[in-house]
Amino acid sequence: MEQTQLEQSKKGSIETSVLTGEPQMLEAGARFARELIDNNALSDSVITLSGELGAGKTTFTRGFIRACGHDGAVKSPTYTLLEVYETAVATLYHLDLYRLEDPEELEFIGFRDLFGCGAAMLIEWPERVPTLSDTASVSISIEHIDAGSRRLEVQRHK
Repeated sequence: MEQTQLEQSKKGSIETSVLTGEPQMLEAGARFARELIDNNALSDSVITLSGELGAGKTTFTRGFIRACGHDGAVKSPTYTLLEVYETAVATLYHLDLYRLEDPEELEFIGFRDLFGCGAAMLIEWPERVPTLSDTASVSISIEHIDAGSRRLEVQRHK
């Protein structure tokens, strides 16, 4: 993706980009994954992704997971809550909490055991479990601008 295709600004620890189309969202996810890998910051990272339905959270995640070396399908864990991807660089946990009715449901999948084991977590719909904001190393927000454009905001906490 060419740098001229993005509007970017840095405000302290917040980076904002305007992306047009699915290929740019995939590339943004891939670029972010490569940055974490290059900086040895992938292990134990907790990345939350917020935005409306259809904003591009799973598309961003798909680009991220593929950049980590997974070449198979990357599906949304909307019904299963959790998908696990073993890659050459890390174990990746992809959680989608959209259908979560009660945070206690996370206990059934051993959610607490996922922390601190060296894996990276990508969590869609973190607002379903308010305490997740305390554990996030990076919060990503994706907002519809129009039918083909999204505003991607990356806020680093650690």
